[in-house]
Amino acid sequence: MTELTETPAPLHDRRPAPRLHYAWVIAALSLLVLVGSAGFRSAPGLMMDAWNSQFGWSHGLIGMAVSVNLTLYGLTAPFAAALMDRFGVRLVTVCALLTISVGSGLTVLMTHPWQLILCWGVLVGLGSGSMAGAFATTVTGRWFKARQGLVTGVLTAAGAAGNLIFLPVLSWLVQAEGWKAAVVVVSLCATAVSVPVLLLMRERPADVGLLPYGAAPGDELPPATSGRAVSRTLRVLREASRTRQFWLLAGSFAICGATTVGLVGTHFIPAAHDHGMPETTAAGLLAMIGVFDVIGTVASGWFTDRVDSRRLLVVYYALRGASLCFLPQLFAGSVKPPFLAFVIFYGLDWVATVPPTVALCRRYFGADAPIVFGWVLACHQIGASIVSTAAGVMRDKFGDYDLAWYGAGGLCLLAVLLCLALRSRPTSPALTVAAAQ
Repeated sequence: MTELTETPAPLHDRRPAPRLHYAWVIAALSLLVLVGSAGFRSAPGLMMDAWNSQFGWSHGLIGMAVSVNLTLYGLTAPFAAALMDRFGVRLVTVCALLTISVGSGLTVLMTHPWQLILCWGVLVGLGSGSMAGAFATTVTGRWFKARQGLVTGVLTAAGAAGNLIFLPVLSWLVQAEGWKAAVVVVSLCATAVSVPVLLLMRERPADVGLLPYGAAPGDELPPATSGRAVSRTLRVLREASRTRQFWLLAGSFAICGATTVGLVGTHFIPAAHDHGMPETTAAGLLAMIGVFDVIGTVASGWFTDRVDSRRLLVVYYALRGASLCFLPQLFAGSVKPPFLAFVIFYGLDWVATVPPTVALCRRYFGADAPIVFGWVLACHQIGASIVSTAAGVMRDKFGDYDLAWYGAGGLCLLAVLLCLALRSRPTSPALTVAAAQ
C-alpha cells in the first residue's frame, strides 16, 4: 500500500488563528469522553452484591466478567489506534460509546451468567478499550505541538476523575433505586456523550484551517495514514518488538499496572480490613488516592514537557517502590497521620508514569506512537491481571498481604533498572517504526 501524507494547506489559505485554538476544544471533548469511559467501566464493582443476591452468582463468576473486561480493555487499545487512523477518531469514538451504551443497557434483560460476560465483559470492555490511552495519544499527537505532556497528563487523569464523579452517584442509585436504574443511567450517559463528539470532533487541525497548537509554519506535521487497521497494528507490533526500547517500556509499564490496578486497586481495601479498618473507611482512602492521582498526573504532564522522561520514570518507580515497602507497617484499625501521608504520596505517583511513557513512545516510534503505546498499555493490563491473582494467592497461603507489598517494592526496583537502560535517543532511524504503508 502507498503511504498517504497529509499536505498542509498553503499559508495564504489558512484562516487567522482564533483567540481560543480549536485544539483546546478537542482536548475538552476528549476529557469528557475519557471521564465517562472510566466511570462506565468501573460500574460492575458496585453491583456485585446486588447481582449476587438476585441471581445467586458467585463473586468469582462476576469477577470473571470484570477480568474479560480488563483483558479486552488492554488488547483493544492498539487496534483502536489503527482504526482511528484508518476511519477517523470521531467515528471510532462514537461507535465505542454506543457499544458501551448497548452493553450496559442490555444487562437489564440478563438472566444467565454468559449474558453478563457478553454485556459487561465483551461489549463494555471493547468500547472502553477503544477509548483507552491510545485515544489520548492520538489526539495530543495530532492537535498539539507544544504542551503535549501537560495535555496527556490531564487526559490520563480523566480516569481517576471518572471514578470520583460516577462511583458516588451510581452507588447511591444502586442503594436507592436498584442496580437496573444504575445501568440505565450508564447507558444513557454513554449515548449522551456521543452527541457532542459527533457534532464537534474534528480529525486534524487542517480540517479547521489551523496548524497544531504551538506549531509554526514549516514545522513537520504528523502524517495522515491509511491502510488495513488490523494488519498495520500487527506490523507495528512486529517491528517495534525488534527494538530494545519497546521491551524496556513494555516491561516497566507492566510493573506499573501490577503495582497500581493489580495490587492496590484490587487488594487495598481487604488488606486494610485485615488490620481492623472498616471497609467504608478503606474505600474512602482509596477514593482519596484517586483525588491525588489527578493532581499528580497533571503535574507529571507539566514535568514531562520540561524534564527528561527517562529520569522522571526512574524517580516515580523508585518512590513508589519505597512507599509500598513501608505500607505493611502503616496499616492499623484507624487512620493515623503516617498512613494518611502514604495515601497522599502514593496517590500523587499512581499513574504519573503515563505522560513520560507516552513521550518516550513518541520519541522512539514517531508517527506510530499511538499504536505502540496501545501495545505497551496492553502489557500494563496483563501485569495488573497477573498480580491481582498472585496477591490473592499470597493472602490465602500466608494469611496477610505483606509478601505482596514487599514483592511490589522489588518489582518497582526492577522497573527503575529497565528505565535506566533506555537510551536517550533511538540508536538509528531503522529502529523507529516506519509509518503505515
